[in-house]
Amino acid sequence: MSPLSGVLGEAWALYRRHAAHFMVISFSIYLVIAVINALLSWGLGAWGAYIGLIFTMFGVFLLQSALVLAVQDVRDGRVDLDLRATISSALPFLGSVAVASILASIGIGIGFILIIVPGLILLTFWSLIIPEIVIGRAGALESFGRSWRTVSGYAWNVFGVYILVFLILIAIDIVLGAVLRTLPYGWRSFISSLVSGGLVAPFVAAVVTLVYYRLTAAHGQRAEPGAGPGYGASAGGWPGTDQGSWPSDGPGPADPSS
Repeated sequence: MSPLSGVLGEAWALYRRHAAHFMVISFSIYLVIAVINALLSWGLGAWGAYIGLIFTMFGVFLLQSALVLAVQDVRDGRVDLDLRATISSALPFLGSVAVASILASIGIGIGFILIIVPGLILLTFWSLIIPEIVIGRAGALESFGRSWRTVSGYAWNVFGVYILVFLILIAIDIVLGAVLRTLPYGWRSFISSLVSGGLVAPFVAAVVTLVYYRLTAAHGQRAEPGAGPGYGASAGGWPGTDQGSWPSDGPGPADPSS
């Protein structure tokens, strides 16, 4: 059995149970970003808008770090870190997450230019860099190798999970577009971005974080510093599989059953 069997269901259950907590984190960060952008644009015009893009980028990195921490926090069924504590805990990782995310974006972007396939490989094997930094305490550059090793042996399963998440996001986008079709383009874009950041981002963070915990357990690794091997697995753990792995020199088809 794949260690990722039922991971989407677990992520959805976690998301529903703590939706209010996740949304407060997401919308709070997005609100601060929106206010800063508005003030910069109002005070500095076009230059302010450019500076606002930088703030937006780092705000997204902070949001990713905060949401991974929030998912880590609520896995025991209760919220120990409130909004302020979650953001404060995420700030020390902002630099590493920013560096790793920018480098990964460049590498994956180049991979997609090279006939798409290399981009899909890198997207899959580097998908856990943020949990590796925030939970595993890896450095920015170290996170790439650790993410690659964690995904290795289960890349087909990981890719299949992300394909399903991608399809879910497309469905949400289609429904949202149909609901908002009568609004002007500017309002449609704003609301769509707000929904994506505030409602969808926490679910994606839950999926990625749970994938990280399950795969570190499957490899017998320590998910968190100071924890025992396989820490974070549920009772009984997730056994390794004898399934064929996705070779590192090329991708194979997704496994939707994951």
